[in-house]
Amino acid sequence: MTLTSLDKEIIKALQQDLPQTLNPYETLAQQLHLSEEALLEKVRLFQEKGLLRRLGAVVRHHQVGYTHNVMVVWQVPEHLTTATGHHMAARPEISHCYQRPTRPNWPFNLFTMIHGTSEAACLDFVQELAAETGIQHYQLLTSLRELKKTSMRYFCESPAATE
Repeated sequence: MTLTSLDKEIIKALQQDLPQTLNPYETLAQQLHLSEEALLEKVRLFQEKGLLRRLGAVVRHHQVGYTHNVMVVWQVPEHLTTATGHHMAARPEISHCYQRPTRPNWPFNLFTMIHGTSEAACLDFVQELAAETGIQHYQLLTSLRELKKTSMRYFCESPAATE
């Protein structure tokens, strides 16, 4: 699907917070000089074509009690990677689950981001997952500090483009 400039403007608008009005899509459509029906038809088309997976709320996890997280890297035998990855990805405590290539000094091929209400809850869950899957060779990677945390934004100008 080739995107028109209007399509790109709609995508840019949908990436922002929705207007806090009684009819946010109507308000958004007005900002784009469209009818609400035309905007919603574009959204449906984007979903049908696979451009847009879903629209959803962003929960501020720290504000609802999920204050700890840890990335766990797992060394999973190649023949078990897909099944283990699907098992782990199905757990609600895991927000990201990726298979990645190993390297000569890095044998870990499955990466999971685990969230919990405490450090102990995260660690307990890791042990539970290790017991469930039988994968015992893993490492915990904790964050020292958060440098950036945003969702990806498409069709926006980069700072370098505006200088």
